[in-house]
Amino acid sequence: MWSTLSELLAHFTWSSALDIFLVALVFYGLFYFVQGTRAVTLLRGIVIVVLLTVIVSSVFRLTAFNWLIRNSIPALLVAIPVIFQPELRRALERLGRPGTFLARRNAASAAQTINTIVRATSALSEQGFGALIVLERTTGLQDFIDTGVLLDARLSDDLLLSIFFKNSALHDGAVILREDRIVAAACMLPLSEAEGLDRELGTRHRAAIGVTEGTDAIAIVVSEESGRIAVAHNGRLVRRLDEGELSRLLFRLYEPRSAATRSAPRAEKK
Repeated sequence: MWSTLSELLAHFTWSSALDIFLVALVFYGLFYFVQGTRAVTLLRGIVIVVLLTVIVSSVFRLTAFNWLIRNSIPALLVAIPVIFQPELRRALERLGRPGTFLARRNAASAAQTINTIVRATSALSEQGFGALIVLERTTGLQDFIDTGVLLDARLSDDLLLSIFFKNSALHDGAVILREDRIVAAACMLPLSEAEGLDRELGTRHRAAIGVTEGTDAIAIVVSEESGRIAVAHNGRLVRRLDEGELSRLLFRLYEPRSAATRSAPRAEKK
């Protein structure tokens, strides 16, 4: 073993180091540009399939299976740009933006974010304004963000109230939050087609359920007709929440392992 390692080190040159660095850079760039999108799950599935294929091919002598894999590689190379077309386009757009790799986001306070959402949601409910607010978590929502109007603004009560004001141009659609920033407004979300949903549920509620069926996002809905507040998570909808119940539920769902969750102040009932 040591002799093999010594032989490898003896043949290791600066060009070898550069070669390894470039390969690592390619993989880093690949994961960097697909982060925040649903393509991460697809890419993970492709990697698992490739690894299983390599293991099976190396352990068992399967002539027909190996022939199928070898002849499928050209088709796979053609299919990859088609499958990842949105991510490739977004990657080129990021490269064209100045300071893309130098930008950093400050860590957000989960407690402050939730308290701001609770205050704004209560105000929207009292004023009879409909609203749909989506909190991004582990699963990226970039595909939905691209359907709306990019804002990249710091979260605040007044901004949320302005967006969902009835005469606002952005009040239709969803607002998507990433940490303590409003990334986009007027975003289009998939409507849930699950059976057994209450027929009284409107488009906002079905969109809230729909976006949480395929992601781990949290969606907060304010009914324009009744002013009632609801929260969707994991494809399920919790309705008729007051301010205190909304606060406790968001703290439990959004940051379950955080110390802020245990010590978070609870909103008082009105």
